[in-house]
Amino acid sequence: MSSPICSASVLESIINKHIDSGCQQHSSQSSNASGSTAASSSKNNLAPIFTNSVKRSAPETPARAARPFASSPIQPHPPSNKGEPQSKRFKPSNPQTISGSLLAAAPLADRMRPHTLDDFVGHEAVIGKGSLLRGLIDSGSAGSLVLWGPPGSGRSSWKTSLARIIARSTGSTIKELSATSSGTADVRALFEEAKNTLQLTGKRTVMFVDEIQRFNKAQQDLFLPYVEKGWVQLLAATTENPSFKVVGALLSRCRVLVLERLTDNDVLQILKSAACRAAAVPDLECTGAHLATPEVLDRIVSLSLGDARTALNLLELVLKAPTTSSMDGIITTLKKTCMSRYDRSGDDRYDMISTLHKSVRNSDGSAAMYWLARMLTAGEDPLYVARRLIVIASEDVGLADPHALPLATATYMACQNIGMPECRINLAHCAAYLAEAPKSTRAYEAYNRAEEAAKADPTVPVPLSMRNAPTSLMKDLGYGTSYAYNPDYAHPVTNECLPQPLLQGLRGGREGREDTDAVNHLLLRKEGDLQGKVWDDAKLRQWEVERNGGLPWSGRETAASQT
Repeated sequence: MSSPICSASVLESIINKHIDSGCQQHSSQSSNASGSTAASSSKNNLAPIFTNSVKRSAPETPARAARPFASSPIQPHPPSNKGEPQSKRFKPSNPQTISGSLLAAAPLADRMRPHTLDDFVGHEAVIGKGSLLRGLIDSGSAGSLVLWGPPGSGRSSWKTSLARIIARSTGSTIKELSATSSGTADVRALFEEAKNTLQLTGKRTVMFVDEIQRFNKAQQDLFLPYVEKGWVQLLAATTENPSFKVVGALLSRCRVLVLERLTDNDVLQILKSAACRAAAVPDLECTGAHLATPEVLDRIVSLSLGDARTALNLLELVLKAPTTSSMDGIITTLKKTCMSRYDRSGDDRYDMISTLHKSVRNSDGSAAMYWLARMLTAGEDPLYVARRLIVIASEDVGLADPHALPLATATYMACQNIGMPECRINLAHCAAYLAEAPKSTRAYEAYNRAEEAAKADPTVPVPLSMRNAPTSLMKDLGYGTSYAYNPDYAHPVTNECLPQPLLQGLRGGREGREDTDAVNHLLLRKEGDLQGKVWDDAKLRQWEVERNGGLPWSGRETAASQT
């Protein structure tokens, strides 16, 4: 019969032994047995040259060596081989040479991969002692997880290492899948294999999926039945917000763990540990170990921006530097080799444009210039920034400066016609103007109130006096009656433009109210109207101390009385 796991031809009587051996044994015994039977039946029909047996000496079995791991640390501690079938144990002809070669070929970031929960640096709230996740892992019931964090948010592939640790601690099989190189067929095959393994052997599978956000909705839907029924334990890693990149049905069946960027102290601890361990291994060439001074390590920490993988790669560059290298030269090299991380399709882009917007809104021109430069030097499309400046011109500056919107629109056209790098000057001009311009959100807030009123009752009819009356029938029906055309009068006139139900609601349901001017400005309020504004004396005092030289704000008493 065919094995449900490896599809090899196996006798039905030994199928269980074949599966227990990890599909390594018994698959060829049936063919060998049948071949021996056929050979014995036809032995008499063969020439003597074919029937004479040849004595062969048994091959020498090399001494058992510890199985090297592709992700071994510098001083590996391989797991025990007790109870493992003989055929599954790795037996290199020269274990010493192969192990050293693997260590020498692996980058420092991979050699520093943690192998136990105690090896992790940082993320104490998530994986530290006493945390919920650590308790679940120790009990073997961590469940399906979505690990969300920036690249390098831990010691060298934190998320991948955690998946392997969970698999080892629970005695599960681990399958690693990358969304960047796998398709629907690969996903379905691995999940079916995991299901069959669980059904036949009772052994669960930890399915680690890296960059799950690259799978589309249809591909992610394949995960649902296997995760929901517990056939696999899913560990999905993503560097982007799972609220937008992972389908809701799958997200609701997983716990989401947020991995913050490592602190400078965490990265420095990782670097010191890596430098000590690298210097202690004779197989690794550390010609530049003398350059790993505290000053260089601090510079690496600042350049890594909380990314452990970047920090370890920079440290490896230092350790392998020529012996003639100087400290100033190596620091200059580190600066040139480290690029700022900026993903134009990820959270970094939206966080920075949001900060630029808030800086302009806060009238902080220096901060606006900095975040503008951060985005442009990272390769951001200048038109993307220009579009946001047009929004700021109406949303935040608004009626306080009618020149803001034409300037922002002209800036967008200038970026179209000129392009980078010259158009950076146009963007700086516009951002500085908007930051220093007075701010008014009256129009923006008025529309929000109007939209809320429009959605509350979209069936309210247009007032009869305001309707168009192009025909005599419409005039007979009262369309346009009592409408006063303003240019026909030598004095101001009033027309009731709002529907009566809405007008009564704005007036509070009181008929005959005299302050009609206040009613007309309940949606678009007058300049200086502080109705509904928040008064926070602590924040005002902070502004007075930090931005006003400790002097009281001139409008303190007036604003306090109105709010």
